[in-house]
Amino acid sequence: MNLNDTTSAAVIDRLQRQSADPRRRILFTGATIVTMDPELGVVSGGELLVEGSTITAVGHDLRADGAVVVDATDAILAPGFVDTHRHAWEAQLRRIMPDVDDLGGYVTATLAGYAPVYRPQDMYVGTRLAALTAIDSGITCMLDFSHNSRTSEHSDAAVQALLDTGIRGVHASMGPHFGDWDRQWPGDLSRLRNQFFHSDDQLLTLRVAALATDEIAGPALAYGPELARIAEDLGVGVSVDAVFGMASSEAVLRWNKEGILGPDVTLIHATGLTAEAWRAMGGSGTTVALAPTSDAQIGLETAIPAVDEALAVGIRPGLSIDVEVALASDMFTQMRALHAIQRMRAVNAAHSTGQQPSRISTHDVLDFATLQGARTNGLQGVTGSLTPGKKADLLVVQAEDLNNMPLNDPVATIVLGSDARNITAVLINGDTRKWNGEVLDVDLPALRSQVHASREYVLNTSAID
Repeated sequence: MNLNDTTSAAVIDRLQRQSADPRRRILFTGATIVTMDPELGVVSGGELLVEGSTITAVGHDLRADGAVVVDATDAILAPGFVDTHRHAWEAQLRRIMPDVDDLGGYVTATLAGYAPVYRPQDMYVGTRLAALTAIDSGITCMLDFSHNSRTSEHSDAAVQALLDTGIRGVHASMGPHFGDWDRQWPGDLSRLRNQFFHSDDQLLTLRVAALATDEIAGPALAYGPELARIAEDLGVGVSVDAVFGMASSEAVLRWNKEGILGPDVTLIHATGLTAEAWRAMGGSGTTVALAPTSDAQIGLETAIPAVDEALAVGIRPGLSIDVEVALASDMFTQMRALHAIQRMRAVNAAHSTGQQPSRISTHDVLDFATLQGARTNGLQGVTGSLTPGKKADLLVVQAEDLNNMPLNDPVATIVLGSDARNITAVLINGDTRKWNGEVLDVDLPALRSQVHASREYVLNTSAID
């Protein structure tokens, strides 16, 4: 069956009717395939076969008897983006403080002001809104750093929101910074693991979330041997936020001596760290999640995304959105911001020296946003590239739209030219989540009503003017 392209109602009708069939086949033809697999590279005029939830072949003249054939001529197939750190519960407060001056201003307003009045239903609404927006902009995997788990019900609502959107979600659970809460965390992590994360072959995974130091919220939320032991017992990774400055540098060196750094640990931001801390991170294989617009716009420590420091010690970082209360929601913005900031710094450092600037490329930032993001989230064998054997988390990007034509460089077209409107289709785990430019299975008027009601409750109940 060969019916037009990713705007065809007939194609999506057949795909949805076959969605429960584990043997279903989808064959994309005629595409420029940006695999982000170092061995496969870019395949021009290529074909990609999805069987069930998995990519099974990439190449030319593939055999796919009985497949739904999607003509992807004039389109780019690419891996879905991977967000390594987003506080999803805040989404109904989007851009409420666009010009926040510093971390203290964010913490005071959001974590000390709005967060304590959140109910479980507010956690659900914010997290669902963030996840659906992620899908719309091509993010197929999102780590939700859920640091407002006031009760078990708050945690359950956040997890359920990820489940209900169909995103590949990573629930990183942490207790709140301020206000009243049940003190159920981290003990409740075991229940969460058993209730929601009982299989290794599912869309959702669990991580422990923590802060780098006790400066903001006290020692209970700070990473150390006890939380490392809990994560090891649960068989999950750890994501550590607010990693910046001298105090965090000292903590990193301490963790290294204690043997609790490594590939299962992600350090978020990593701005203003010492060279000694970076050497310890690189030597231990610790992963890093950069937040380019957060670091620069909010002004975290040095305000410079630490991509050069990471690359210097052999760490290829993932990228993240962070807080929508002050920042953009999409990965295109993160890639462009990092690309511009690093190249500006490189040229500035070499100016008048006679040396050649050491600049990152568009391929680098797309690698950070896909394959390295998957590795940072502990999912490198699952997603992040269009590699046969990995899950079918992919995007169809229109290359001949007004803002993209003509297609000269597919990687640069994704990084520098595209936005959410060019993404006509999104598949996650082989299931179609966006088609013909619309996120599927969303009652937008109902969602809008829920978002506005939640926002009004939070604003009217909190002590923030």
